[in-house]
Amino acid sequence: MPVFHDRDCDLSIIRGKRVAIIGYGSQGRTHALNLRDSGVTDIVIGLKAASVTRAKAEADGFAVMTAGEATAGADVVALMVSDEAHRDLWTDEIEPNIRPGAALIFAHGLSVRFGLVRPRADLDVILASPKGIGPRIRDLYEEGQGVFCLFGVQQDFSGGAHALGLSYAAALGCGRKGILETTFAAECEGDLFGEQVVLCGGTAELVDAAFMKLVEAGYPPEVAWFETFYELKLVTDLMYERGIAGAFARISNTAEYGAYLTGPRIIGEPSRTAMDHVLTEVRSGVFVDRLMADYDAGSPELLSRRKALGERTIEAVGAHLNAVAAEARDQESGKSRRSSSGPPRGER
Repeated sequence: MPVFHDRDCDLSIIRGKRVAIIGYGSQGRTHALNLRDSGVTDIVIGLKAASVTRAKAEADGFAVMTAGEATAGADVVALMVSDEAHRDLWTDEIEPNIRPGAALIFAHGLSVRFGLVRPRADLDVILASPKGIGPRIRDLYEEGQGVFCLFGVQQDFSGGAHALGLSYAAALGCGRKGILETTFAAECEGDLFGEQVVLCGGTAELVDAAFMKLVEAGYPPEVAWFETFYELKLVTDLMYERGIAGAFARISNTAEYGAYLTGPRIIGEPSRTAMDHVLTEVRSGVFVDRLMADYDAGSPELLSRRKALGERTIEAVGAHLNAVAAEARDQESGKSRRSSSGPPRGER
């Protein structure tokens, strides 16, 4: 994959544009703040009149208007709302107002890949997908660092979409780390598969199943929580820093040997067959069809599953142990304050 860095990107391109950020959640706020700190001076935010993030955007110093109004005067329109909202937003407010020759930027390829948004032929269509959660991307930017970004051009009406997309990604801070060129389809399908099989779906179910197996076998829930959930971050951080082989070189021989024996038993042929099914559902659009059907019905399945997740035993145990840790921190903080204030009057 081609990789670009700051030296390959011309920030003056995006600095000369009027940019409309549609949405001011996790990604939208980060994009707006990073762009501004990179020298983009003409930024507007498009939100619904009743949006709960309107006050935050105004407090951050941005002009806020409706999505249609923000789009009408913009050279670059960045859609930073949830995927399932793109379809109606595009039809109702973006398409009627976006001017010919403007650029449409997405942080995720789903709505273009699966036809929720069908951009007109007179637009540049660009993918700029920083690989990270919005607030963390912002924190790293402020520290002088960046995250990887997947970048792609779906349509190049102007002839300058490639350079504009690189400029936008660099303004997010991604040129400090690496901007990798790909396609909307590859980013979207890989992202959905990774989220469902590993990052969110697979990890959550593996952790909870292992936790409950220990609890049902009679082990204390607190012990089960530490061994199947709490220490997961320690191991994944080590893998992130050193790779899987490097992490295994740092753990105990007992843990390493057990991993070699047991990992392939947990992730065996049934798991790989399930992965095949998931990838087929992602590529064919079956997953997106189900997502949109639930959204159109008011998201009953999403909301019921979200509620059930919060009621799992592992959540209650985690909340209890986090409260124990918070109480200990409060006690230590109190001791520290008393110590720094000196001895009580009369004891000097």
